[in-house]
Amino acid sequence: MGEKIFVFGLGYSGKTVARALLDRGWIVAGTTRSGRVDDLPGVETFAFDRDHPVPDSALDGVSAILSTVPPDAEGDPVVATMGHALRMRQPRWVGYLSTTGLYGDHGGGWVDETTPPDPTQDRSRRRLEAEQSWQESGMPLHMFRLAGIYGPGRSAIEQVLSGTARRINKPGQMFSRIHVEDIARSVLASLDRPAPGTIYNLCDDDPAPPQDVILHACSLLGVEPPAEISWDEARASLSPMALGFYADNKRVSNRRMREELGVELAYPSYRDGLAAIARGKRSTSQSG
Repeated sequence: MGEKIFVFGLGYSGKTVARALLDRGWIVAGTTRSGRVDDLPGVETFAFDRDHPVPDSALDGVSAILSTVPPDAEGDPVVATMGHALRMRQPRWVGYLSTTGLYGDHGGGWVDETTPPDPTQDRSRRRLEAEQSWQESGMPLHMFRLAGIYGPGRSAIEQVLSGTARRINKPGQMFSRIHVEDIARSVLASLDRPAPGTIYNLCDDDPAPPQDVILHACSLLGVEPPAEISWDEARASLSPMALGFYADNKRVSNRRMREELGVELAYPSYRDGLAAIARGKRSTSQSG
């Protein structure tokens, strides 16, 4: 029988990690807000939020813990409600999915794991506080700071197909990204090669302006790209969340992920990832 992992937060990234571990023979349990998940057969699922901790017995037999749960206004809900129970299980490996957003704005320059956090957004400041809670928990923590996550169902391909894509040109703006399957690859590599206390940036090799990504998606789909919109024209109509997204401008280095974890990316560029998503759309439509 394989090792058992408990995943707090079986959302988009958490489910992808769970599937990869199931394929490896792991026993997987975890949480959603409702306590239900329809597309993870064989995974025992519990409801969880700050007011509804999971029963301690749900953690019996676990050797690894992963949390994808974002902080709320009061801090990290997993550490606050489950920290003692988790420590008592003495897991050999604990992982926390954080964000590269906490590095803040670097004017398009490069950041790595040694760059001091300097978050500009409230949600990134909360993430930094959550990281500190996990670091102070006394558990064998591995921190994964994720760049912009994309993958099937959540990419520029879907934005173009739905008619919601916008080609906004903010001169000099750069973003780093990570395909959700490469998040799973990195987590599994860390489970194979534990190094408690280490922080890893998870991103691909190809930081790029967001309008280039939309343009490439249109090219893959063979459709006319939307007209480019200047930043001055676009920002008046952007939501606070979107404005925050554009407030930070940086390129993220993945050298530690590659060299210390030995991760070989399935999708080293957004071009590779979008091409795979577009192929998936075509094969689904043809089989339908």
